[in-house]
Amino acid sequence: MATPRSGLQLRMYQFLVLAAVLLAWYVLTSPTLLPPFYFSDENQAAFFFGEPHKVAVRIFDWFATGEIFIHLGVTLFETLMAFAVGTGFGLAVGLWLALAPTASAILDPYIKGLNSMPRVILAPIFSVWFGLGVWSKVALGVTLVFFIVFFNVYQGVREVSPNVLASARMLGASQRQLLRHVYLPSATSWVFSSLHTSVGLAFVGAVVGEYLGSARGVGYLILQAEGLFDINTVFAGIVVLTAFALALDGLVGVVEKRLMKWQPRTGETEKV
Repeated sequence: MATPRSGLQLRMYQFLVLAAVLLAWYVLTSPTLLPPFYFSDENQAAFFFGEPHKVAVRIFDWFATGEIFIHLGVTLFETLMAFAVGTGFGLAVGLWLALAPTASAILDPYIKGLNSMPRVILAPIFSVWFGLGVWSKVALGVTLVFFIVFFNVYQGVREVSPNVLASARMLGASQRQLLRHVYLPSATSWVFSSLHTSVGLAFVGAVVGEYLGSARGVGYLILQAEGLFDINTVFAGIVVLTAFALALDGLVGVVEKRLMKWQPRTGETEKV
């Protein structure tokens, strides 16, 4: 397949992929279009995998009746708070340790130990500390986002060219000027790379926390649907969460393009 030459052509290919997936899902779960090769009962495929048109109807009903808004608002608040706080702490601690070799050497085993720990197991502890409200979910999301941002910032600052630093110091740059004009620009591309990953992890923290104890949130709706074996509602919740995660990731991409105008694109580099 030829490389897409325009944004419109690329979007068309992406739409065709989505349409193919939805069509295959519909055909394979339809009791009338295909015989039940794997499942002995023609309704079992739909029971296990849902039906796309019923998922779409469930999503429409959620938004038409307004039922989803309070749950979606809670989940989005938890996600955005976890994303913002985790990113802020990751930036601050990453810069500090990257510029303080002694502190970095002392704390290195502890940071690696905390990062290697499966942080989802902290959810019950956060529930005890912060209760079953939104802040226990925010705390869990922060632990997931923090390390992604921290390691990328730390590596980005450490990757600064010694020649660039030496030249800046020869020109009389202070430590603050080095931070603003050398270290931060070097770490920016690493930071945005981590933010695209952190968006999904912030949603993970919110939804997992809602699974373990909550009365509101999209994760709560999915948990209730699982208890009733309502697979279509489960998929509806997944689709809604995915859509908003993509929207937040797109927002990060817009900010990245505005702040990274100085960085040449791949195509521009090849032309040069």
